[in-house]
Amino acid sequence: MKQEKARLYQAPRGTADILPEEQAHWRYIEQEAVSICRLYGYERIDTPAFEDTRLFSRSIGEETDIVSKEMYTFSDRGGNQITLRPEGTAPVCRAYLEHGLKNRPKPVRLYYLAPIFRYERPQSGRYRQHHQFGYEAIGDGDPALDAEVIDMAWRFFRSLGLERLSLQLNSIGCKKCRPGYLIALKAYYTGHIKNLCPDCDRRLVRNPLRLLDCKRPNCLKIAASAPKSSEYLCPACQEHFSQLKRYLAQLELPFVLNHFLVRGLDYYTRTVFEIQPEAEGAQSTLGGGGRYDDLIAELGGPPTPAVGFAAGVERIVVNLKRQDIAIPPLAGPRVFIAYIGDEARDEAARLAAGLRQDGIGVIQAVGSKSLKAQLRQANSLKSRYAVIIGEQEVNTGTVVLRDMASSEQKILAVKSLAEELQARLCN
Repeated sequence: MKQEKARLYQAPRGTADILPEEQAHWRYIEQEAVSICRLYGYERIDTPAFEDTRLFSRSIGEETDIVSKEMYTFSDRGGNQITLRPEGTAPVCRAYLEHGLKNRPKPVRLYYLAPIFRYERPQSGRYRQHHQFGYEAIGDGDPALDAEVIDMAWRFFRSLGLERLSLQLNSIGCKKCRPGYLIALKAYYTGHIKNLCPDCDRRLVRNPLRLLDCKRPNCLKIAASAPKSSEYLCPACQEHFSQLKRYLAQLELPFVLNHFLVRGLDYYTRTVFEIQPEAEGAQSTLGGGGRYDDLIAELGGPPTPAVGFAAGVERIVVNLKRQDIAIPPLAGPRVFIAYIGDEARDEAARLAAGLRQDGIGVIQAVGSKSLKAQLRQANSLKSRYAVIIGEQEVNTGTVVLRDMASSEQKILAVKSLAEELQARLCN
């Protein structure tokens, strides 16, 4: 019975607790994400963790793995079909339409940091509940905007200190030219039907573009000689792609043309891109995105071009650790108050409250530990200073201020302690 309870109270498979010692990585990524968004003029938006299921089945595509296999969908008590957010773009587009954001100056630039839910096989840096940083630029079809979104993603990863990255780029065309490409793709794969995996058997009939997204070794071999989408682009898509490549060259972004890059969502049009660690390849993509000019119209809005990007935070953390990138520690209380005796304990509580009111972070000792044990605790908490109060200090209105790095001590009047600490902590 005890063993059964121990198994019961664990985090569900595919989820992970973010413990205090991991928080520095997360806050570091979040701060850099917010900083890069401010630099490019993107504003934050937060959408609900769950939405009407139809939002995702209509936007992502019924035949994608996300919709057919991975969504967390349920009926609520009102009988509504609800899905936990499996990606971030469709909810942002829904909010764009619902709240009249189309009336703002275009492009409307929005970003989000949010949990994402997909029932998939857990792997390094990818969980059934994971977290995404993403941004969308809605309302303009200029390839210069595609270049901005890609440049922003590249700068974000480089601002984190990540190196040895590869920018993969492709164009998958639009509604006018893609049908011809799909016919050619289907004809090619029909000749290899005996060697396809079961999933690709289904994709061949229902969603041929997804054939190029399969990561199984045998299917990868077949994809290597498949027709290229770039060879079937209409003149407008060719011009868009040519301009984008020219802009990226001007920005000195070292992109690699990847003719088999299609991304895993049906709403993409024209530009698609991914940023990958060079040594790991597509299986460990840090982030990616592309243009989705038909999505908002598909959701009931007016024709609205748009382009966006998203990255998995957990996978970024894995790569920060893999590249041994030093992360700034989180700032915490740098002052520890230790005491000797009950009377000094009361004075320590009053002193801690006063210092906090002055904006000085304090950890106060508790319990009946010896002074030596309290100072060991201060060391383990990486406190810069310890304030020590005993019976003598209570009687004289003083404290002992100890520098934990040098072990130097100084006797101060209680009334001058805050000023002394503020001066020292600013240095």
